[in-house]
Amino acid sequence: MNILEQLKLDKSWTLFLDRDGVINLHFPKDYVKNWNEFYFLEGAIDAIKKLSDIFGKIIVVTNQQGVGKGKMTEDALRCIHLNMLGEIEAAGGRIDSIYAATTLESNDTLGLRKPKIGMAMQAQKDFNEIDFTKSIIVGDSLSDMQFGRNAGMFTVLVSDKESSDASEAVLVDFKINKLSDLLQ
Repeated sequence: MNILEQLKLDKSWTLFLDRDGVINLHFPKDYVKNWNEFYFLEGAIDAIKKLSDIFGKIIVVTNQQGVGKGKMTEDALRCIHLNMLGEIEAAGGRIDSIYAATTLESNDTLGLRKPKIGMAMQAQKDFNEIDFTKSIIVGDSLSDMQFGRNAGMFTVLVSDKESSDASEAVLVDFKINKLSDLLQ
C-alpha cells in the first residue's frame, strides 16, 4: 500500500511541494538563478501530472533567499516559475499557486521562510478550502519537515540517504527517494 492509499486521500486534500530538490535539481550552496539553470528531476513532471488527478490543490512553497542576497532578481524568479508552470501544464499537470519567500532569514518579518508557516497561511487565505490536517508537504530538508509539523501537515522527506538523526525521526512521517515514489 502506497503513502497516498495509507492516508485515504480524496480531492479535498492539498499537496504542498518544495521546489529545489523535489521538482528540480538542487544546487547545494548555490541557487537556480535563471531558467537555463533549471533542470526538472527525473520523473517529476509525470508525477505532478498524476498527482494533479489525486489532489484538489497543489501548492509550491519555496525559500528563495537568492533574491534577498542579490544573486537573482524577482523577475528572474518569476520567469523560472512561469516556464516551470508552462512545462508542467503542457504535460497535463497543474500547480495551483507558487509562494516564494525571497527575503533573508534575518529580514523575514512576515514569517514566510520555512520552517515558519507564513506561506502555508497565505495559501489557506487564497484557497480557504485548504485544511492543513488534510495536507502533505513533500520536501528535501528538515526545514520543510518542520514547516509541515508547524502547520499540522503530514510530512514526506525526499532523500536517498540513510539517517540516524533523531530529529528526522520525529519530523518525518514518510521517506521517499524522489517525487514519483509518492505514487508507488
